[in-house]
Amino acid sequence: MATSNATLLRGRILSFHRAPQGPDDHTAYLYEEDGAVLIENGRIAAAGAYAEVAERAPADARLTDHRPHLLLPGFIDPHIHFPQAQVIASWADQLLDWLNDHTFPAEMKFADLAHGQRIATAFYDALIAHGTTTAVAYCSSHPNSVRAYFAEAEARGMRMLGGKTMMDRNAPPALCDTAQSAYDDSKALIAEWHGRGRASYVITPRFAITSTPAQLEAAGALLAEHPDCHLQTHINENHNEIAYTLDLYPGHADYLAVYEHYGLLGRKTLLGHCIHMNDRELGVMRETGSVAVFCPTSNLFLGSGLFDKARLETAGVRTAIATDVGGGTSYSLLRTLDEGYKILQLQRQRLHPFETFYWATRGNAEALSLSEKIGTLDADTEADIIVLNPAATPEMALRHETARSLADELFILQTLGDDRAVMETYVAGKAMKAGRRI
Repeated sequence: MATSNATLLRGRILSFHRAPQGPDDHTAYLYEEDGAVLIENGRIAAAGAYAEVAERAPADARLTDHRPHLLLPGFIDPHIHFPQAQVIASWADQLLDWLNDHTFPAEMKFADLAHGQRIATAFYDALIAHGTTTAVAYCSSHPNSVRAYFAEAEARGMRMLGGKTMMDRNAPPALCDTAQSAYDDSKALIAEWHGRGRASYVITPRFAITSTPAQLEAAGALLAEHPDCHLQTHINENHNEIAYTLDLYPGHADYLAVYEHYGLLGRKTLLGHCIHMNDRELGVMRETGSVAVFCPTSNLFLGSGLFDKARLETAGVRTAIATDVGGGTSYSLLRTLDEGYKILQLQRQRLHPFETFYWATRGNAEALSLSEKIGTLDADTEADIIVLNPAATPEMALRHETARSLADELFILQTLGDDRAVMETYVAGKAMKAGRRI
């Protein structure tokens, strides 16, 4: 007699329908005190009150009871650097010094496939430990780094996005490609990986400083030929970076005008940092639907500046929040939300915990145009789910004794939590954290 291969997870469930409009906007999310998620063939079949979902489950469904913990969609990290796993926590001055002193030497090692494979194992272990089930990564300029990155994702069944960094100047010769080789390599990697399993390719010019006009033109050609791919790059992170870019691209009105000129903007364009934006740039981002990606721990670590969420969103710009490891200082979206909260608090932009947890789940999924697949507990989406314990450490447990609401618990997780608060990480319905190898 055939078995159903169904799994029933029981616990308190939380999933967002849309962005909350304030602390009292309880219609923005689904919350069930005694809830359940039914998983079949790696997808969510149903989520809601336990009694109702259990009634729908096959008689032989495997039950895992996570009560009293919270079940949420897996965290999504829309800006991270795979080759910088050994660069995190490197002492340096500001952005350009940090790249030259630490990042570029580390990235040279990724010409070696075996090195990339070793780092990929540790990198994915760290993501899963911290509850990140999808990320968008910069690989190095070597095709081998992309192969190591996607092969490890495929082995774990994870929905991951990434691409070969395109850079043909202002970097060590061992890291530089050419406009033509970057186009050819990217084209071949798209054919090899894009749409294979849960992999999506991202066209990846590092930033205008390390790409000639010919290479940015090649990136624009790739995007035009493969409009279902994302594009990622950096912009307006650091004042010296901005000045250098305008020296290299004279005649353009501002930094964003460079990317605009080469056809790199659109709803699948992810622009890291967006700290020092002028009004014209915000208008173009709104018109094109391009996404501003907030990287709080990196912005603080490198002294880059304060992201102005209210100004960007008032201008109609879509936003996301990310770790930016290794300039960022933690793989944890919980730690990232905490530092983002503080940056915005400095600007009197007080974020409610409903807003931050929306941002790290459905909000980031919407920024990636992937909310029909990930970021919620909606039926027929992919079963990437995390289990969070707001009393995971002695300090959290002591504070949790006085928690009076779901919002209190989320804020405890955000402010005090890290990988110890992630009890389990499910990828396509499979429990993954117990198998962590580092």
